[in-house]
Amino acid sequence: MRRSVYRVGLGLQAIFYVAAGVNHFWRTGMYAAIMPPHYSHPVALVQISGAAEILGGLGLLPRQTRWLAACGIIAMLVLYFDVHVFMAMHPERFAAIPAWLLYGRIPLQFLLIAWAAVYTKRDS
Repeated sequence: MRRSVYRVGLGLQAIFYVAAGVNHFWRTGMYAAIMPPHYSHPVALVQISGAAEILGGLGLLPRQTRWLAACGIIAMLVLYFDVHVFMAMHPERFAAIPAWLLYGRIPLQFLLIAWAAVYTKRDS
């Protein structure tokens, strides 16, 4: 049972990151609009982060790349904190998004980091 939960979680996480990464290319403008102004080249950053999410999701699947992919996903999520904090601190710029969701994205990052950390165990 425990092994089944592990595998299902792994598959769901891989699908989640691949889908999220593809979405960065489908909705590039939306993601560029949420980038803090202190970043130059927001479109390039959105595309790079989309590619990183796709590679991270795919990298979770083979055992040989799982540890590196999970660590990369964790690093990526830590880097994303800046965007989430910026959005929460400037809700007027994101009037279409409810304030609770702007703030709720921050603790969600911690949950996603914990989920990715499950797959950093080399004996998995």
